[in-house]
Amino acid sequence: MNIFVVNSGSSSIKYQLFRWPHEQPVCAGLIERIGLPESVITHTVFAPDGQPHKQQHVLDLPDHAAGLREVVGLLTAPATGVVQNPADIHVVGHRVVHGGEAFAATTRITPAVKAKIKSLFALAPLHNPANYLGIEVAEELFPQAHQVAVFDTAFHQTLPEHAFRYALPAPLYHQHGIRAYGFHGTSHKYVSAQAAAYLQNAEARLITVHLGNGSSITAVQGGRSLDTSMGLGPMGGLVMGTRAGDIDPSIIFHLIHQLGYSPDEVNTLLNKHSGMLGLTGHSDMRDVGQAVAAGDPAAILALQLYAYRIRKYLGAYAAALGGLDAVVFTAGVGENDAAVRRLACQGLEFLGIHLDDARNQASARGLREISTPASPVKVLVIPTNEELEIARQCAELLSE
Repeated sequence: MNIFVVNSGSSSIKYQLFRWPHEQPVCAGLIERIGLPESVITHTVFAPDGQPHKQQHVLDLPDHAAGLREVVGLLTAPATGVVQNPADIHVVGHRVVHGGEAFAATTRITPAVKAKIKSLFALAPLHNPANYLGIEVAEELFPQAHQVAVFDTAFHQTLPEHAFRYALPAPLYHQHGIRAYGFHGTSHKYVSAQAAAYLQNAEARLITVHLGNGSSITAVQGGRSLDTSMGLGPMGGLVMGTRAGDIDPSIIFHLIHQLGYSPDEVNTLLNKHSGMLGLTGHSDMRDVGQAVAAGDPAAILALQLYAYRIRKYLGAYAAALGGLDAVVFTAGVGENDAAVRRLACQGLEFLGIHLDDARNQASARGLREISTPASPVKVLVIPTNEELEIARQCAELLSE
């Protein structure tokens, strides 16, 4: 059974093709900078011996649909393709960011499911529309395949009520579902399981730090999400590429009543023009890093602010867990940006977090430990594999 996994982010698409039940992909790829000049597609085909054969294409991709159509061409190319035609794809697994209270588990996609995903656009305006578009394009390109949705919110269904409720009038929760849902659940679930296995401790107290264009941080104990930084929608918590993260709600009313913004303009401002983009003019942390290296004061301040927010959550979640066994960094920034990891852990020795500078700076792949050998709390870098987790959940659903 060929399972094709589509993981659409706000400006990127990750994908992998699995010949199930083998968990090693036959090909994988990443489309970056969608909607920006010179988008990049990195497509890798794995030979039977596991050796990767990589090709890279730079082109302008205005949206996610254009990106997926390019990928189908790579999958079926005569010289390098891994399938003869799109009909060879039996299952397409989609990451969908927001499931509201309607979806607590992986589900087959039907017109009713699509309508519900669409109804949740307002709660995840950067992601659910991209996820929905990915579904529609996949239905067009792979009409014979089973389409399956895996929801980011599912892992966080274990949050206790005192963590997911807001201090608002009760009917807003009971009648309208206003609560914290949490996101990046597929990633947090995958890396927390990897960390617990590495520590040989199924009840490990972990803080998983998912840092990409969107970022979130989660307190996990015994494989259960107990608190997480994102809430009703994926705007709260950490500073992100284009999202502000936590702000004083009074700012919203000030923007509307004093500065003349409309509610839609405030929504666009907080989702698409804030975060690192608003602070520096760059949404990509690699561009921010280059600006920091060049001595740009705005970029230096933004990096400090970005890391400070992570440190605050590390301290808060260590308290929520009643102690800590490991901190896990994952996703594009978390796995690759040593400066961010160093600044995020700086000054947390009182919590037992002692980073080893040489280990942190070393270039390596796979799960690695970057704390000092004597550090009471392990600091780990674990590459996330949301696509494998999605494929597993698709296979489990279809087997039922």
